[in-house]
Amino acid sequence: MTAAITVLILTTSTLCGSTVVSGILSRPTNVNLTSYNMNLVLTWNPPKGAAGSLVYTTQYKTTVTAYTVGCVNITALECDLTRLSESAINENGKYTGRVLVQSGSEASAWVESNQINMDGDTIIGSPDVSLFSNGPTIEVSIKDPVFAISALRNIYIFATYNITYWKDSQKEKAKHISNIQQNRVVLNDLDPWTKYCVQVQINTERNSNPSKPSGIVCENTTNEKESPWVAAMVTFVFMALAVALGVVAVVYRKSISNFFCPKDTLPQHFKEYLLAPPNSTIYLAMQNSHPPEEIYHKVGIITDDRTLEEGGPLEEARATCSRQSNVTM
Repeated sequence: MTAAITVLILTTSTLCGSTVVSGILSRPTNVNLTSYNMNLVLTWNPPKGAAGSLVYTTQYKTTVTAYTVGCVNITALECDLTRLSESAINENGKYTGRVLVQSGSEASAWVESNQINMDGDTIIGSPDVSLFSNGPTIEVSIKDPVFAISALRNIYIFATYNITYWKDSQKEKAKHISNIQQNRVVLNDLDPWTKYCVQVQINTERNSNPSKPSGIVCENTTNEKESPWVAAMVTFVFMALAVALGVVAVVYRKSISNFFCPKDTLPQHFKEYLLAPPNSTIYLAMQNSHPPEEIYHKVGIITDDRTLEEGGPLEEARATCSRQSNVTM
């Protein structure tokens, strides 16, 4: 049986209000319609004792419309109705699904699922939480989960956050902040140089179940309150000055080049003056003068190789002195 024929038969049976029953194939079990973050998924289990190649076909309806064809001739045990191109799931609608199993030309009876109220029964996923330490405070930034259709704030206008925070390893002493609508919250009553952990849940008025809790995120406080905008402002001013200097250098490059490397030369009379030889009288006198004559006197050095005995005659000493040679320097 081709897919087109199957769709035709299913559509005809839907319009006529009848069901296709062969009496041979058992029906699928545990047929359940669920919604997570505003999707719509129909799941089931195969028939008990089923064997061979089985395919499944699904349909869904609202409280004000008839059944619409969903997935056709699939082997998987689920059908994501929000992913069908012809599907137009409404966030405020109430939906019911059904499924049958086929093997060749044989088919089971339809098995209907539970009813889903999209905005009241969908399971809201956990928010994404980021922490930013700023001195002795911590800023909590919350990002809503992504929905399959629309957005959380479009569906739940008055959604609020429940924030739980505690010192690391002291969860039993946790503190709570409830009914917060802002997605940025500053925790002020913290101790400096301490590690704190935070967890967030979303509450809505139209959905009785809170969202899944976020993952636990931890951050350390410090002592001095920092001002990150100061660093950003300094960086901005520095970059602006650098760009301005670059523009000036490009526009006035010729003037700057001429200032540091002037092309003008010295006048000719300056060159002649600087290269002319000196004409000072003192310099000329020093250049033409002769070295002065050195004046010296002859010096005589007397040496005696003998030793005079004590009480010797004076004449002998004089004779000795007369025999010494003269040395002239």
